Amino acid sequence: MRLVILGGGGFRVPLVHRVLANDDLVTDVVLHDVDADRLAAIGAVLDDRPHTTATTDLDEALTGADFVFSAIRVGGLAGRAIDEEVAHAHGVLGQETVGAGGIAYGLRTVPVADHIARRVAAIAPDAWVVDFTNPAGLVTEAMSRHLGDRVIGICDSPSGLCRRVAGALGVDGARFDYAGLNHLGWLQGVYVGDEDLLPRLLDDDAALRTFEEGRLFGGERLRALGMIPNEYLHYYYSTREAMGDGRGAFLLGQQEKFYSGEVDWETTRSEREATYMGGDRDTLDGGGYERVALALMRAIALDEPAELILNVRNGTTLSTVDEQAVVEVPCRVDARGARPHPVSPLPDDAAALVSAVKAVDRLVLAGTRDTALQAFARHPLVDSPTVARSLLDTYVDRHPELAYLR
Repeated sequence: MRLVILGGGGFRVPLVHRVLANDDLVTDVVLHDVDADRLAAIGAVLDDRPHTTATTDLDEALTGADFVFSAIRVGGLAGRAIDEEVAHAHGVLGQETVGAGGIAYGLRTVPVADHIARRVAAIAPDAWVVDFTNPAGLVTEAMSRHLGDRVIGICDSPSGLCRRVAGALGVDGARFDYAGLNHLGWLQGVYVGDEDLLPRLLDDDAALRTFEEGRLFGGERLRALGMIPNEYLHYYYSTREAMGDGRGAFLLGQQEKFYSGEVDWETTRSEREATYMGGDRDTLDGGGYERVALALMRAIALDEPAELILNVRNGTTLSTVDEQAVVEVPCRVDARGARPHPVSPLPDDAAALVSAVKAVDRLVLAGTRDTALQAFARHPLVDSPTVARSLLDTYVDRHPELAYLR
């Protein structure tokens, strides 16, 4: 089986490659990147198997692909650092998938993702595309316009949350009632048989303190919500406290040392993981994207049914958004692809937030200056049309990739 990794010079690629090396599903890996030097630096870190080649030619990379991992970062980490810097200068949140920073990142990325999806459809129409690229829900929806259900977005945050909650409860084989958008979802139930164990967990402060989301939000807040939010809801529920996040600049400086040969990959990776979300992580296992991706590939390629939380087209799963909207929900995956399970309706406040953020996504997808301005102005974390206009003008000035919005 032939796997293509777009963004193959990215820092996290060795994590994916190591998982593939311990599995016999993939025989050939093709790394594609627009930067040959980054490809060479990552190639030097990789193990011998599976057989791996590299190219800067997109069409060459896609030829004969069975699966395509899209893990691109348009503008690189320098772009992320600019996103954060500009947002903070305007007094709003700059995180790369949330608020102003997420909009800027989406505006840079959607045109490139759209081009990639068109080339996949033309060159490898039977390939399955697994989208790692952030903002994952937005980018998956952009690609689905050309690839339909053959593009599936993944994120390790929901599965990590569910795994940690199961550990806090001491249960195996639970069914998780989780729903929302990427980086905007809530765990509403943990079922063993017909019994929902989540209320028991919410009443146990000691158990809540054993995992990161419990510590991040606190028992009082979680009991008021009656559910456990994805860790990225921290940026909505505690915006003032989260305002100083400058991770992009940190990662840029850190990875420049790796790509220049000053520091080795493993040292850089350990420091990166240890500082994620303020260092309040339970493991330093690289996040788990690669494990979710392998489970997804095996389920489709070998028709080995799996239950995974994924970013897929909504259909009738969430009444809050339309059928074509990409949502993040539990799915059954097999040779036919990913099909969402029914989920509980979101409470009014969560549903309203999902609707508002999805409306912003659609404005970004429209791809004009006017809709870009409206995206900034209508996001719940940008509270001023004047600020929105200044954000757009500044981002367009700072990012060459946004010249189409002049």
